[in-house]
Amino acid sequence: MEKLDNRYKGIIFIIISAFGFAMMSAFVKLAGDLPSFQKTFFRNLVSCIVALIFIFKNKHSFFGKKSSQKILLLRSALGTVGVIFNYYAIDRLVLSDANMLNKLSPFFVIIFSALFLKEKINIRQISAVLIAFIGTLFIIKPTFNIEIMPFIIGILGAVFAAGAYTCLRVLGGKENTYTVVFYFSLFSIIVIFPFMASVYKPMTILQLVYLLLAGFFASIGQFGITLAYKYAPAKEISIFDYSNIIFSAIISFVIFNTLPDLYSFIGYIIIFSASYYIFRYNKKLLS
Repeated sequence: MEKLDNRYKGIIFIIISAFGFAMMSAFVKLAGDLPSFQKTFFRNLVSCIVALIFIFKNKHSFFGKKSSQKILLLRSALGTVGVIFNYYAIDRLVLSDANMLNKLSPFFVIIFSALFLKEKINIRQISAVLIAFIGTLFIIKPTFNIEIMPFIIGILGAVFAAGAYTCLRVLGGKENTYTVVFYFSLFSIIVIFPFMASVYKPMTILQLVYLLLAGFFASIGQFGITLAYKYAPAKEISIFDYSNIIFSAIISFVIFNTLPDLYSFIGYIIIFSASYYIFRYNKKLLS
């Protein structure tokens, strides 16, 4: 009974996380025509402060163990580029399209884990990756002109995010979650600051509020998913993270009065089906 209760808690937290990231994307888009560096800086500034509060409260390490520094730095660098690319795509695409492209990261994790961690990859996993790629083509609807660029950048955002997640797999449980989030957020705002300063655009109070809210909801997303996996293993609940796309589609319609086209919906179904297949396969493999 307790295990079942924990599973339900995990599902609730991962859905809260998905909602948090969908709202983050909406506020990033609402902030309007601002450089991606600027948006990323303010988003991660809020996350840094929130993580710092939790570190102080729980008396955790700020920067982790000496042996973890290379991986923490690599995770932070890859994650920073991934966020910048994701924000670029969010600004220029239908919200649910941008977020679905970002959800390709688990498939790239499979590839990176095989390449760099020497994890075995089987024909089922390869098939799922290829099917997800076909789904991506429905969303992109390739025309091979400048209009394809936001889609390519969105996919690259997923690639860099997958690199960051692969680093987290290397870290395993060696570092506390709050430490990892603080390290990444602090690294990001320090590295991004000079780039942001060079392309900085003056903001209205409303734009600043939108960016701070983006950071707030990003923190909800980050800590929501942390709590979710505390209560239940990924094999049981990870599929519920795709509720983010439902939230994003609703937000797109209500706030931006836009909806994905039929081809995008077909792409969503194909990618979700590939994800569900891998989810069921992993659950059976680990049960």
